[in-house]
Amino acid sequence: MSDATSPSESPDFDAMTRDIAEVPAVEVIVTVAVNLMSAAAVKLGLTEDGDAHKDLDEARKLVHALAGLMDATTTEISSFHAGPLRDGLKSLQLAFREASIVPDEVGKGPGEKYTGPVYG
Repeated sequence: MSDATSPSESPDFDAMTRDIAEVPAVEVIVTVAVNLMSAAAVKLGLTEDGDAHKDLDEARKLVHALAGLMDATTTEISSFHAGPLRDGLKSLQLAFREASIVPDEVGKGPGEKYTGPVYG
């Protein structure tokens, strides 16, 4: 049998809830943002495997979601956290523009609704 939880064992949801309750909101927001950034980078083909996982439609959704999260939470997280995340978002937006065969109009790219135009 594998190391996975067997049907007779159930996860300890009370312990999991206590663990989540102890995590500050800023950490949750930053973790989600980093996960979105990582997934977008993979879908943009920016990893070692490059084109193996490249999917610009999926990348667009992830970059847009990241921009929306950043727009909604920038005032809630410190500039210590927000600055690097904004830089990463802009890098992903520029990488998307560069990877696109038919570029979006300036201001119409993924997340630009929230960040304003990104020029390449």
